[in-house]
Amino acid sequence: MDIPGKYKPGALNSITDVPDVLVGHETIINGSICTGVTVISPCKGDIFLKPIPAAAAVGNGFGKMTGTPQIEELGTIESLIGLTNTLSVPSVWQGLLDYHIPNLPEGYTINIVVGETNDGQLNDIHGCHITPIHVKKAIENLSKNVTEGNVGAGAGTVCFGFKGGIGTASRLVEIGSDETKTEYSVGALVQSNYGGSLTVYGKPISKPKNTKQNDGSCMIVVLTDAPLSDRQLKRVAKRGLIGMTNTGSYMGNGSGDFCIAASNFEKNRPVRPTDNVSIIGQEYYFLSDFEINPIFEAAAEAVQEALYNSLTMATAMENKNKVYPSLADVL
Repeated sequence: MDIPGKYKPGALNSITDVPDVLVGHETIINGSICTGVTVISPCKGDIFLKPIPAAAAVGNGFGKMTGTPQIEELGTIESLIGLTNTLSVPSVWQGLLDYHIPNLPEGYTINIVVGETNDGQLNDIHGCHITPIHVKKAIENLSKNVTEGNVGAGAGTVCFGFKGGIGTASRLVEIGSDETKTEYSVGALVQSNYGGSLTVYGKPISKPKNTKQNDGSCMIVVLTDAPLSDRQLKRVAKRGLIGMTNTGSYMGNGSGDFCIAASNFEKNRPVRPTDNVSIIGQEYYFLSDFEINPIFEAAAEAVQEALYNSLTMATAMENKNKVYPSLADVL
């Protein structure tokens, strides 16, 4: 698929074009089981000891994402990000806790972030087949190379009546004057499982036969190495949701649509105090609000393309005599 838009993609056209970002999947496809886990590591080092600025935005809140109240309150994220199916959120939460807890200072807790969509059209979701062991395997699979389509948390998802899945994309932006221009990466990863009236860069696409999908959910993660505050990242997260509506979603009543945005810009990244003393002498640097329009545009572009990639990279699947084709088969 051609990549229209204002900004060029990074070398991998993936969320992992953002420095130090890694993604890992664990996929289970076995008979009636069609589900999995996707884990995103948003920065290098121990994210709990050095949390990064973050924010979350909700389009339609018919969904379950753990950790958002603390992200909203403190403006930081302190755990890896997990994605899975709706009823497996507790197992993925436990798996991420198992990963983080050996490194936590004594007596401390951690705010684990897990998002979900309902993959029950293709998966035996009531079987709750995901365990913390699958999370451990996804973490072991963390890589710069991100597989898309029917993998990880996207193994059993359906989008616009087509086979949904995991998709990713990135954009590069330059900010500053001619003498001080700096290039930043904006990357998106999505778990597509929603409905509406699909358009591909403005071209309407008919739904597959015998499908009436209007509701559903979408998880969006936008990461960047641009120096942004949590307030600015809240604004970026809202633009990530625009990338979703640009594909033809109206965020129906039964849709759980969430976007997490975070910046792993490393300059003077503060170390969490572990003895309740103030952080003294830390310097913070953020872009001006007047400079961040390119990041807004890049976020919407990257999310929109990531969603199309989730559909075109997926392969057709069938369940209960209903076929969910790949979008690539009709373009």
